[in-house]
Amino acid sequence: MKVTLINTSDAGGGAPAACFRLLKALVSQKTDARLLVQHKKTNDERVSGIVTNAFTRFRANLNFLRERIPFMQFHEKDRSVRFAFSTANAGTSIKNHPLVKDADIIHLHWTNSGFLSIDNLKELVDTGKPIVWTLHDMWTFTGGCHYSGSCDAFMQKCGNCPFLRDAGDNDISHKGWLRKAAMYAGAKNVTFVTCSKWLAGEAKKSSLIKDFRIEAIPNPIDIHIYSPKDKIAARQKRGIDPQAKIILFGAANINDKRKGLIYLLDALKILKEQYPDEPIEMVIFGKNKHFDVSSLPFKVHELNLITSQDELAGVYSLADVFVTPSLEDNLPNTIMEAMACGTPVVAFKTGGIPEMVDHQKNGYLAVLKDPADMANGLAEVLNGQAAELSASARQRVLDNYTNEKIAQQYISVYQSVLSK
Repeated sequence: MKVTLINTSDAGGGAPAACFRLLKALVSQKTDARLLVQHKKTNDERVSGIVTNAFTRFRANLNFLRERIPFMQFHEKDRSVRFAFSTANAGTSIKNHPLVKDADIIHLHWTNSGFLSIDNLKELVDTGKPIVWTLHDMWTFTGGCHYSGSCDAFMQKCGNCPFLRDAGDNDISHKGWLRKAAMYAGAKNVTFVTCSKWLAGEAKKSSLIKDFRIEAIPNPIDIHIYSPKDKIAARQKRGIDPQAKIILFGAANINDKRKGLIYLLDALKILKEQYPDEPIEMVIFGKNKHFDVSSLPFKVHELNLITSQDELAGVYSLADVFVTPSLEDNLPNTIMEAMACGTPVVAFKTGGIPEMVDHQKNGYLAVLKDPADMANGLAEVLNGQAAELSASARQRVLDNYTNEKIAQQYISVYQSVLSK
């Protein structure tokens, strides 16, 4: 059984990290798996990149601009939605790539940012080969948005999209819906997998793919890399007070509106008012172009982007709590990583997050968009039974997200689609 995973990249964000981890998990279970990407960023021999020279790099950059620039110029409501909607009107055909032609199963993941257009995806569907398609957000069953927010137009035929300044019955979200409907029409070879039960529920409500087979399988994590490290040593390495209570916050891009930073800021201000004398400090990691960390009410250690998994595990381990104020999320890698390192999590009760965090056992689930409740959760965890919270967080990962457990679930799906 030869499986070719396909993703825009193999590093640099949630979907690339999850896809690359699945590759490792499958290989650990003796599956003949390869990963085909547009931009190869790791040195793994099982990963092949489409961009290999100056011409293919130019073509990839051109496709990215062909998708982004028209959207920016004519459609986006404002800058905050610039990367929240993908038209997938430009891409590269990979139907004749050796890894596609030789595959018994084509396993699609996240293919936006100018990698595969809807036409390119249809070419893969039209090969007739079994396709397993893992959804890392809602894009596959919407007219173009990655998360729909309060809009439920994906249950009908999209249109009047809240992300667009030219919204209407026949806007680009409705046109995107029509293009995807044409791609799925008559397809009998596609099985969808969502990373959370929440996303599976949304997919089953969608007009585009509700009649397809939809399974829910979480992302895997390497429990040996992401494991509890020496807290004192990890703090000393970064010049952090070993006696302080450390709140950790991080994301690939902390300025993403969906990450809810404004709610975290309000929660921290409330926490400071309630506990003015507590020795609380913040550690922040991730790309940060605009947010002024000096506006936070506690001392801040800013670490920027961290690409080393070993270093990231050390950062999670030095914290007393990891906080994520995401307003919409599927199954965040950051939560899984923190819990694997024995760090309890405070988050809003939204998306797939309640499937990961057990309220008041290994973290705290706050009412969505309620900074006061998030502040309560932070206080409860920081003043709670640290050893019990930590052990429960780690055990949650061991019971549900190991490479072996997740790989076996995917292998079962592969075997079932091959036996059709």
